[in-house]
Amino acid sequence: MADGIVVVIASVHRPRELGRWVDHIAQQTLKPNEMIWAVTSRADLPPERDFGEDLPGLRIIECPVGLTKQRNCALAAITGDPEFVAFFDDDYVPTSTCLEDIVRSFAQLPDVVGLTGTMLGDGINSSGIEFERACALIEAYESRGLRSNPPSLEPWDGLYGCNMAYRAEVIEGEKFDENLPLYAWQEDVDFAVRVARGRRMGRTDGFAGVHQGIKGGRSCGKRLGYSQIVNPLYLLRKGSMKRRKALGMATRNMIANHVRSAKPEPWVDRRGRVIGNWVALWDIVRGRVDPMRILEL
Repeated sequence: MADGIVVVIASVHRPRELGRWVDHIAQQTLKPNEMIWAVTSRADLPPERDFGEDLPGLRIIECPVGLTKQRNCALAAITGDPEFVAFFDDDYVPTSTCLEDIVRSFAQLPDVVGLTGTMLGDGINSSGIEFERACALIEAYESRGLRSNPPSLEPWDGLYGCNMAYRAEVIEGEKFDENLPLYAWQEDVDFAVRVARGRRMGRTDGFAGVHQGIKGGRSCGKRLGYSQIVNPLYLLRKGSMKRRKALGMATRNMIANHVRSAKPEPWVDRRGRVIGNWVALWDIVRGRVDPMRILEL
């Protein structure tokens, strides 16, 4: 009989953030049956800790580089029969009741197959949130007793990959699309839409955390700029993204990159993104809509 929850974290070049998950799990009111770290080499791991002693149930697997490949390797490595699988980014900081709240939310939303939680802070569109600040946001949330019971559900067309959880039975046999390489922009939306098949999923206030939005370990600006245009069109062709969303997303990103390239944020390679945008448009004009092209850039 299925029971418990498995935590999956794919990581590359972020040993400090990944290592913090030993403490995150130690503080959880509900421990996972298993936690799988999918890394690309031992260099991705913090060198100073003996994880076998610190965290029983931790499995470390080495995979080819790429978020989708690493998550697929992790799914294939699950040894038990969990009821739920939760995917977190390495720089996500959960509340101490996060896993318990995920299980509780699914129990109270019995027809829901996938959930993404409330963001107490998200540094993805800024220079990032320092770990100390993330911890302060968590502490403030917990001290005010803001856990929602019963949880709400806001329907979403996809889930947010930094903190998404599924009923294990609905993702059995599913894979993340490995044609979305490296950082695999929008892979979370593609996976969620394919899993949903008309069933309910979305954002809930039933569990919460902070996404630091650390800038290290991700693709260069040129590659991301290319993905910002090509990936939505690729997903449109697949049928996992609607036309209005795909075209709107690509257009907004291109406009933002060009406008802000005059005075770019220190943490964003706007010039690289602009170049990537135009390379993508040229490929599209020539009839090539292939996310794998970023491996040539």
